Amino acid sequence: MTTRTVEANGFRFAVDEAGQGEKLALCLHGFPESRFSWRHQLPLLAELGYRAWAPDLRGYGDTEPRPRDVASYAIERLMDDVAALIDASGAKEVTLLAHDWGALIAWTFVTSRRPVKQLVIMNVPHPAVFAEVIKTSKAQRKRSWYVAFFQIPWLPEAMLKARDARGVRRAFSEMAVDKSRFPPEVLDHYAENALKPGALTAMINYYRAALRFRLNDRPWPVIESPTLIVWGEEDSALGVETLVGTDQYVKDLTVKRLPGVSHWVQQEAPEQVNEILRGWLRP
Repeated sequence: MTTRTVEANGFRFAVDEAGQGEKLALCLHGFPESRFSWRHQLPLLAELGYRAWAPDLRGYGDTEPRPRDVASYAIERLMDDVAALIDASGAKEVTLLAHDWGALIAWTFVTSRRPVKQLVIMNVPHPAVFAEVIKTSKAQRKRSWYVAFFQIPWLPEAMLKARDARGVRRAFSEMAVDKSRFPPEVLDHYAENALKPGALTAMINYYRAALRFRLNDRPWPVIESPTLIVWGEEDSALGVETLVGTDQYVKDLTVKRLPGVSHWVQQEAPEQVNEILRGWLRP
């Protein structure tokens, strides 16, 4: 596995790469993660015949520049990045694998921009399903409290940054079921990324832009691409009820639920996740 710089859409994306060929497996991370979150999957994807890319998304990690304004993190701009990365790869076939915020981008990308060969989503519901659940579920509204908190200027950044990014470290260590998967060196990596100048503002701006620019104000046509959802059932941010109704928006849907696994599914249960991927990804 190597790290390279890919110039696309006016950014210099830091990309971890494994494998080669004309089939691209593009892995999109979430909050407050980085390309590092796919470290367990890239070797498998290479073994399966893909050229696997895991970029730091705009605002994250070693990708530059790092815009500070909220508008730069509107979903349309984030989809522009995905399209530009695919174009830069020169791939003839694309499989998207995505977790958390990366999954939200991926859901929107395949319905609004381009179809892909296969779509793999981890622990984020389809946006249209989530929009309905949040209207009726007090439990989910309570779980999603942080989205409202992130709309406040500067305070969320200050709290997450304090005490050597203790808030970022706790996001992993407290949410995880198997805390051994997040030893100090892993928490250090995410904390160091968050402490880069302007990084926390960029990361939180994803949430600010989602509300200001009304991410859900769009049609949601049925996805034709075969789609796999891998879901850690002990997700303290998103309840399993947010999966109900997904089949209305996906023609060919497979759901694999993992009991006793948290939101950080591909990092906390890499053996199980990789076994699922090996069995589902189609030549």
